[in-house]
Amino acid sequence: MQNKVTIIYCTQCRWLLRSSWIAQELLTTFQDEIIALTLQPSTGGVFEIYVNEDLLWSRREKGGFPEIKLLKKLVRDEIAPGKSLGHIDKK
Repeated sequence: MQNKVTIIYCTQCRWLLRSSWIAQELLTTFQDEIIALTLQPSTGGVFEIYVNEDLLWSRREKGGFPEIKLLKKLVRDEIAPGKSLGHIDKK
């Protein structure tokens, strides 16, 4: 499948740096599984991550930002369930 990730972030809150760092982490980890990653500016405190148009993370719903380890696991479970994340998978 050709997976697409969209990160919608609030420009008023200055979350571009956080969003671009998350984008870099996801593109590095899932370089063979993601064909496009979009950073979409918004306002009103929004921070959401979509995978193939399905909402994976919402700051409002979850009460904050995801830890990168958790986010990588969530993305992996959506787009590449059999993929090993190396040390992240170890307890």
